[in-house]
Amino acid sequence: MYKALLRPLFFAFDPEKIHHFTFDLIKLTSKIPGIPALYRSLYTIEDKRLEREILGLKFKNPVGLAAGFDKNAVLYNELANFGFGFIEIGTVTPKGQEGNPKKRLFRLKDDKGIINRMGFNNKGLEAAIVQLKKNKGRLIIGGNIGKNTTTKPEDYTKDYLECFNALHPFVDYFVLNVSCPNVGSHAKLNDKDYLEELIGEVQTANKTFDKQKPILLKIAPDLNKGQLDEIIALVKSTHLDGVIASNTSIDRAGLKATPEQLKAIGNGGLSGQPIKNKSTEVIKYLSGKSNKAFPIIGVGGIHSAEDALEKLNAGADLIQIYTGFIYEGPSLIKRINKAILKA
Repeated sequence: MYKALLRPLFFAFDPEKIHHFTFDLIKLTSKIPGIPALYRSLYTIEDKRLEREILGLKFKNPVGLAAGFDKNAVLYNELANFGFGFIEIGTVTPKGQEGNPKKRLFRLKDDKGIINRMGFNNKGLEAAIVQLKKNKGRLIIGGNIGKNTTTKPEDYTKDYLECFNALHPFVDYFVLNVSCPNVGSHAKLNDKDYLEELIGEVQTANKTFDKQKPILLKIAPDLNKGQLDEIIALVKSTHLDGVIASNTSIDRAGLKATPEQLKAIGNGGLSGQPIKNKSTEVIKYLSGKSNKAFPIIGVGGIHSAEDALEKLNAGADLIQIYTGFIYEGPSLIKRINKAILKA
């Protein structure tokens, strides 16, 4: 029903506007008695064989929702009814910010992809905490954190620490988002020496809490083998808990979209099917070269159960979907979990 009826309707409108409409629709229908139970019966599989113990956490299944969908933690309780094993909220920054000017979200229908240059638009730390206090405890929640666009380079770490300390009681794991191509002046965030400093500071803060939370690094899919070797060395030297591979791509090679279409869209991060192979290769390299030394959450171009199994077979311990969720609908989660049970 989704692909035949709803998707053509949704795709007839501006992507960002329909995103907010969909949120309102899910929120509204979830208040109707019996509808949440209906969603669960349609999309959820409860099976002990799907459970995964990773990062010291027990995931009810390995299929998660990537950051960027529920930026402000307003829909995770309702989205739990669609069969996810975990949901990552954010990216959250200390202060609320509008992000980049609109229009900033574009569909590449022929490529089953999306280009976005949202720019960490979110309502800020305090607004996220208000929402996270409503957590019904149905599944694991990750907190993806970043810096404000206007923050000076010397204060980047302060932004991350502010988010980390404030969100610590409310999320189960953290992701340091240092690889988003849609925020200004992020070159420093890709510097190995700075990353060692940032990770060290956040780990020091983590030790001040009675219960420490896992910390992961989200990396770009465009890194070469030398850079990936640096990531492996960084994880080893800092004792980082894991890696999310990968974020969006700035590469435009091999797209069906014409050069004219791409020029009209402009810059931004590419997600969806066009980056599937690239992200899988990153996972395979990290897993193989490190001899599976750390957990990997695989994300990028998962539009089918086969795509998901490919990521898992490449070395991912868990997977996340986002663009595939938009193109394929909520039944994708159930299809993936059924395939995992049969594999």
